[in-house]
Amino acid sequence: MKDLPGQPPVQPRDLDGNPVTPGLPMAMLAEITHRCPLACPYCSNPVELTRAAQELPAEDWARVFREAADLGVLQVHISGGEPGARRDLAQIVASARDAGLYVNLITSGIGITRDRLLELDRAGVDHVQLSLQGIRPDMADRISGHPGSWDKKMGFADWVTEIGFPLTINAVVHRQNMERLPDMIDLAEHLGARRIEVATVQFHGWADLNRAALMPTQEQAAFARRIVNESRLRLRGRMVIDYVPADHHAIYPKACMGGWGSTGLNVAPDGSVLPCHAAQSIDWMRFDNVRDRCLSDIWNLSDAFNAFRGTEWMPEPCRSCERKTVDFGGCRCQAMALAGDARATDPVCSKSPLHAQVVARAEEDAAADTAEFIYRRMKKGG
Repeated sequence: MKDLPGQPPVQPRDLDGNPVTPGLPMAMLAEITHRCPLACPYCSNPVELTRAAQELPAEDWARVFREAADLGVLQVHISGGEPGARRDLAQIVASARDAGLYVNLITSGIGITRDRLLELDRAGVDHVQLSLQGIRPDMADRISGHPGSWDKKMGFADWVTEIGFPLTINAVVHRQNMERLPDMIDLAEHLGARRIEVATVQFHGWADLNRAALMPTQEQAAFARRIVNESRLRLRGRMVIDYVPADHHAIYPKACMGGWGSTGLNVAPDGSVLPCHAAQSIDWMRFDNVRDRCLSDIWNLSDAFNAFRGTEWMPEPCRSCERKTVDFGGCRCQAMALAGDARATDPVCSKSPLHAQVVARAEEDAAADTAEFIYRRMKKGG
């Protein structure tokens, strides 16, 4: 991989100049395809979607899973796109289980029949995470861009319960559906979910194209936080509620991925290895591929993974901030999107010099009188 002008040094260091040794990743996101029957406008997949012909074959995934287990990974999240679009999904799942990994299937539930779900059970799926686009058929179908998606999802959820998989509901919330959050939590409870992930839309990929239709208001963000806190008390011991709050209405940024290159990694459909799912939005950064380099070398030695490890790379005010080892400067991809510089302080942080501009833009987007979506579509030939 060639060094580009201005690229951070390969060896990460702390502010005292001491070398930083990478820890071990606990989890890996395996995005086995970008193909998907849904067209969700909040999708964080890149706008340029990977074609089927470029997807990593099942035998390569089997090697990657073995390398991941040797590296220290404990669980793999098999995702997409829609993983059910791969005819060899059961083979991929079996190879992950054979490597000794805990297998979580992240799916829309569309296109996976009951018989195929039984096949995936035999192959070794440990857990199912089902996406939810809305609480009513009309809302779910409009957001997903797929007529009939609601009925198919509910049927799929019944099969998951019948077979005995632990179930997580993934509910992406935004301006169009945030007021129905209490109903989403009630539905997850009704379906027997052990966990619901309430994730406020993150503006990467297709979601960034739909900011004016999706950006929640400050009032909605406050409402969501209150509902989550009340529901956590009510459902304690019965259902876990994970919450990804609205970035643009926060005082401090989230610690993206627990710190760059610290706890997890993503493998894209073509085999590119990423520190986070949106890392390819950093246009100057180059990512190694599992077709060319083993996972251990990529994790420990690659320029991309070492770029933002440690604290030496940080600008002010991060370098002097007491939170520098709490939120690690926030999200690098968000800094790239909002500040035009992946090395900048995340502009959603109240200490960033760009924070006021980001808040003003978010308020403008939230006030936009539009509900029109740019749907996620793969161009012809994919």
